[in-house]
Amino acid sequence: MFDSSDYPKSLKESQFEDWLETGRASKLSYAYLAIIWDELEGNYFPAFVENREDLEGYGRYGQSFERQTLVAAYDLYSESRVK
Repeated sequence: MFDSSDYPKSLKESQFEDWLETGRASKLSYAYLAIIWDELEGNYFPAFVENREDLEGYGRYGQSFERQTLVAAYDLYSESRVK
């Protein structure tokens, strides 16, 4: 996933599935999984949020003002891409 010139490292499907399960299993009421690219680390990491408005805290899709960029966001339960 996300294998492009913008993000030189691909995300393994199994890692993505693990993140979805982690978000669903949380005792907090997370609804979305945000996938963040960290330029300094050269790696992806998950961010779990409770509502769609919280995704805005990660900036606009593909734009970064710091070292981290929102790559995509998914609904934890339908697995549909929302950003």
